[in-house]
Order: sequence, then C-alpha cells, then structure tokens
Amino acid sequence: MSAAPRAILFDFDGTLVDSAPGILEGLGRALAVHGVNPVVPLEASIIGPPLRHTLARLAGSEDVELIERLAAAFRDEYDTRAYRATQAYPGVGAMLETLQTAGVALHIVTNKRIAATRLILEHFAWMPRFAGVHALDSRTPPATHKPALVRAVMDEYALAAATTWMIGDSAEDRRAALENRLRFFAAGWGYGGAAGDALAEPKALLRAAGL
Repeated sequence: MSAAPRAILFDFDGTLVDSAPGILEGLGRALAVHGVNPVVPLEASIIGPPLRHTLARLAGSEDVELIERLAAAFRDEYDTRAYRATQAYPGVGAMLETLQTAGVALHIVTNKRIAATRLILEHFAWMPRFAGVHALDSRTPPATHKPALVRAVMDEYALAAATTWMIGDSAEDRRAALENRLRFFAAGWGYGGAAGDALAEPKALLRAAGL
C-alpha cells in the first residue's frame, strides 16, 4: 500500500466542479449576441472538444472570422457572469477543508484557462484551500499538455511521487499521474472516462487517506 498523501493534485472540471451549466450558458449567450441559432442541441454532450471546434459545430459553419467572434463573445460572457452557474459536486467543499486541516498540500492542475479557474474558486471561496492553482496557460511558455504541467508542478514544489496523489475524471488525468509515478484515483462522481481506483463520493478519498 502506498504512503498516505502529503500532497494531492486535483483536476478541476468534472472532478471538483460540474462546469457544464456555466459553459452551456456562456455558449448560448455568445451565439445569441451574434444572432446565430445552434444547428445541434445545446446540451452537455457537446462539451469536451476545443472551444472553436464546439462553436463551429453549434454554428454549422467553418467561417474563421465568425468562430473567432463567437469565441471572444463566449470568453466575455463566461468570465463576466456565466461562470457563476458552475456547480460544486456535493461534499467537495467539506473534503477540501478536511484535507487542508490535516496538513495535505492541495493543488489544482487543469486544462481550463487560469482566469476562469480562479473566478470559480473565488466564487466558492475555495482559493485559500490550495497551495497552488495551475493551468496550461499559467506557465510561461504554456504547458503543452497535462502530464507536462504535473511534472512542472512537482518540480516547482519539490513534491515526492511516493506521497503525492492525483484525482481526476479523464484518461488524460490518469496518464498524467502514471507518467509522473503518482497514485491515481478516478472521481466516479464526475464526468467519467478514467480507469483506475474509483471513488464513489468525495468522502471516499478521505477514507483512502486515513482521515
């Protein structure tokens, strides 16, 4: 059995929060601003690909200038108000508090833009829970993918692989953990898609950590 964690790296979307409501609201507002009616249903199943691909699918257009205008409108709408529709998964806030109180250093490693990530953390008053909040675009130059981001965070904070865990919901999260020799847990309450030791609820992570 691996040692109890001294640090835990969390994915964000689909692990700590359900960002789908906010993203869908932002997409809908961006389309409305430019008078574009979606040609496919505006539902959670469209979330996942890069933003411009999603917008092109919704608009039914490959017009580069239109997609760029929609992307800019989305970022403006999301960062101004739509992010507030993000929902915290039940039990996550209490889990973070317990882990921090126990002395576990908590970090976020996410593909989400750092500006939007920080807005949501401040919305839930979670920022003080984390020793670090890290996104691909928070590095200079930007990290190329999540495994590289995790490696950079571990180096920066001198985190030992033997006592660092990673929690996520995607295959990329699992790959990031395995490539950096971290114990990985799949957040079974999230979007899904990750193989590994599955956690049915946030309290299960506390039990695994002996808390």
